[in-house]
Amino acid sequence: MDGDELSALIGVYDADGTLRGEIAYWIGARFGRAHCSLCDLTHGAFRPRAAWKAACAGLPVPFHGYHRDDQPAAVRTAAGGRVPVVVGETASGLHLLLDPAALQACAGDLDRFTAALYTAVAGAGLRWPAA
Repeated sequence: MDGDELSALIGVYDADGTLRGEIAYWIGARFGRAHCSLCDLTHGAFRPRAAWKAACAGLPVPFHGYHRDDQPAAVRTAAGGRVPVVVGETASGLHLLLDPAALQACAGDLDRFTAALYTAVAGAGLRWPAA
């Protein structure tokens, strides 16, 4: 089989994970001063979207989320310091799959996100694990 096999997906939000950071993002988003296109996909006003949970359950690998201030250093390096992003984890390392522009193009639509993700995985020469 060609390509590295994915073992996990890692998303990094353009928001801080502290209580203060969460509140600041929530207020900023309501007044148009803060925006995270990954948050648009995963969260409603106060909690994760049910549709997001269902989408994650349908992925062949787990999806782990981090905030810009608590992401592992290796993820930050793979993403080139950019947020929001989605990175794929394989035995050989981390691979940037969706950059900020790709997530923005999803416009909060989970079907677009899923299509973009599968296209990015194939484009990176990676493969999903066998069922």
